[in-house]
Amino acid sequence: MSTPLAQFQDAFAKALFAPQDIADPVLRQLAAQPAFAVYRNTVMKGCVDALEANFPVVARLVGSEWFRAAAALHVAAAPPHDGRLMNYGSGFAEFLHNFEPAAELPYLPGVARLDALWCEAHAAEDAPVLDAAWLARCVPELLATLVLELHPAARWAWFDQQPVYSIWARNRAPGDDEEELVWQGEGALLTRPADTVVWRAITRAGCAFLDACAAGLPLAEAAERALAVDADADLAALLESLLRAGAFTERTP
Repeated sequence: MSTPLAQFQDAFAKALFAPQDIADPVLRQLAAQPAFAVYRNTVMKGCVDALEANFPVVARLVGSEWFRAAAALHVAAAPPHDGRLMNYGSGFAEFLHNFEPAAELPYLPGVARLDALWCEAHAAEDAPVLDAAWLARCVPELLATLVLELHPAARWAWFDQQPVYSIWARNRAPGDDEEELVWQGEGALLTRPADTVVWRAITRAGCAFLDACAAGLPLAEAAERALAVDADADLAALLESLLRAGAFTERTP
């Protein structure tokens, strides 16, 4: 049961993000004080700062002024529910998808999704990485029924129509890559085999394979899912690539 203090704290927190919706007359008087506006602006700035830190590639592509204006609208509509602001922004990609000023940048929601996946991979729990040598020692007859457990930090996504991964990767760690973008679908895999999040391109078959593993399907069925989207997929090379990337962990008993 909520105490009067807890109820007041909840109402106060809601008032910070939607002062126009305050119903309680006492809280309305409090919100009319100049100090409340100062406090509210500080909270809003902290949330916008968090989004800019969590979505650095989006901010780089659109510029800080554009980003912060859009972020302020998102904060007002969807304030954080967790004090750990590194987790804030799970709905930002969807917000950008429906944000009319971003319509001319159709890849922007996908870029935001990859920024969010980076944060998830970075904050995921530690776990040992499954190496290729362990898999090679498995009895061949049991491989088909083997269920691979995904590493807690493994994140992946497939984008059908735009080179979202290439755009994101070139701006996440700018380098000398000046090759012209090929406007086609791409996939991305983010892992954290050690202390640092790393990323690489992944095929559509690879994404289908990981989706199947995430669903708890055995290796044989995961392979079938991969071949269903790309009949020419090299499954041995695909599995080796995923193992080297640190996409799996040792299965717990």
